[in-house]
Amino acid sequence: QVQLVESGGGLVQPGGSLRLSCVASGSIFSINTMGWYRQAPGKQRELVAVITSGSRVTYADSVKGRFTISGNIVKKTVDLQANSLKPEDTAVYFCNAIETLSRVNYWGKGTLVTVSS
Repeated sequence: QVQLVESGGGLVQPGGSLRLSCVASGSIFSINTMGWYRQAPGKQRELVAVITSGSRVTYADSVKGRFTISGNIVKKTVDLQANSLKPEDTAVYFCNAIETLSRVNYWGKGTLVTVSS
C-alpha cells in the first residue's frame, strides 16, 4: 500500500506565504516524478509544479515566480513554497507521485489552501 501525506495547508491573507510538504511511504520502489496539483471548487484538477528524479522542474504559468518546488525524490519527499498568494490560488492541493517502472500515479488526500482577507 502506498500513502502520500500532505501537510501545511491553511488560511492565509493575500500576499502571504505557505509551505506545503508531502511524504510518500509504502511499497513504492522508485519514483520518477513528484509534484503538486490543485483543484478549485467547480474546476478541474490542474498541475501546479512537478520535479523529476533528474531535478527538472515544471511550473504552471499562473504560479511562475511565486511558487518554488523542491524535493528529494530518493527520500520520496516534495515541498512547495508558495509566496505572494492570491485569492485565485485557493484550492485543495494534492501531492502526486509517479512510480518509475509501472508509471502508476499515486495521489494524496489533499490539503486545503484558502487565500482570503
